[in-house]
Parts: sequence; structure tokens; C-alpha cells
Amino acid sequence: MILGYARVSTKDQNLDGQHDALRTANAERIFADTITGTIRARPELDRMLKELRSGDVVVVTKYDRLARSLKDLLEIVDLIQARGVGFRSLGEDIDTTSPAGRLVFHVFASIAQFERERIIERTREGLEAARKRGRVGGRPPALSAAQKVEVKKMRDAEMRPIPEIAALFKVSEKTIRRVV
Repeated sequence: MILGYARVSTKDQNLDGQHDALRTANAERIFADTITGTIRARPELDRMLKELRSGDVVVVTKYDRLARSLKDLLEIVDLIQARGVGFRSLGEDIDTTSPAGRLVFHVFASIAQFERERIIERTREGLEAARKRGRVGGRPPALSAAQKVEVKKMRDAEMRPIPEIAALFKVSEKTIRRVV
């Protein structure tokens, strides 16, 4: 049996294109999730994995629909293959039902992981260069140094409750707890 898996990250995105491609690839059943790929617990993926039988083939439109990291992708494909199931990715023209297809799969997955790591590395380098020039990224502090002193005074000397202080400064109670 050919089983298709489709995934989009948000409800604003549409699964129609993936469904059409999977039907064209003769998928007899399609499992679809609307959830970010970084979350491993994906109900429909988990359901599909439980229903796999030897001889089945799992088809995805692109392998990043199945996993976000090389480690996750390899774990899922290893799990699939351990059950005697093949894996096909239409976008990358990968078919692990043959030895050559498995080789191509691992080469593409490695290249994709390398590119993700390079992007992270370049981002870190850019942030470090900006810091050296005096630019600091991130969200500005919710309270100034003077406000933090006032918060401590209100809590320690005046014994005011945290919710009251948070309301006065229009910040969360967690922000006040971090100060005191």
C-alpha cells in the first residue's frame, strides 16, 4: 500500500498541493498534520507509523515535510525501513526501495543538514559582528534600572504584593519576580 504524508506548519497554509501530488503518486491513504515540523509529536504521522506494514511505501512531497532535522529524518526513515517499508520523496526524486535510492537519500539529507548548520553559523557570525559594533539584539528590558530599584523598594520596604507591583508598572508578575 502507498501511504502519503503531508504537513503544513500553520492553519493559514494549505495542504491541497501536497494532497494533489500524493494522489498523483498513487497514494491510497493520506495522513496530514497542521503543526510545525519542530514538534516531534505529530498525531497523524504517529498514526501512520503505527499502521505501517511490510511492503508499504511512504510518500512525501518533500522530505522536509516529514522532518526538520537530519537526525529526525534519519530516525523516521530508519523506523520506516526497519518495518520493511520503503520511503519516497517526490521533490528530491528519492526512493529508498533500492540501494541507489538509499545512497541518494543519505547524500541529500547530509547536504541539507550542512546548509542548515551553515545558515546558523553565518547568523551567529553576523550577531557577533553587530555586538562588536555596539549593537545588541533582542527585546529591550521591560524595566529600566531606576524602575528595578523602585520595584525592590516596593517589595522589600513596603511589602507590596507582586501582582500589585506588576499592575503599577504594567509588566507581568514574572518580570517582577525576576527583579525581586
